[in-house]
Amino acid sequence: MTPMSTSLSPFSTTSIDPKLTAKVANIGNAENKEIRQKAEEFESVFLAQMLRHMTSGMATDGVVGGGHAEKIYREMLMDEIGNTVSRKGGIGIADSLYREMIKQQEVAKDEHSTHAS
Repeated sequence: MTPMSTSLSPFSTTSIDPKLTAKVANIGNAENKEIRQKAEEFESVFLAQMLRHMTSGMATDGVVGGGHAEKIYREMLMDEIGNTVSRKGGIGIADSLYREMIKQQEVAKDEHSTHAS
């Protein structure tokens, strides 16, 4: 039996263009990790907002009581669900954003080296 993948994303990072992969290797590990972290943070916030809108119309039952405390708890829960889903592979937003940020960075570097010549 093979272990299951923890990635929820239909867009695997292994599908990145080989030329882009080579460029990413040249960027530097710390900068690369920071770009990935920012992409995951964006996806996390997006998912939390989406979940808030999805659950905003849900009625609270008498057992929990509703009120201000439940509203705060639900917001914290949506934030945590967004963080967890994003860390576990997300829905592909972080992967796409990461690839685009790397491409934009490479374009900027290429333009800078062209103008410096």
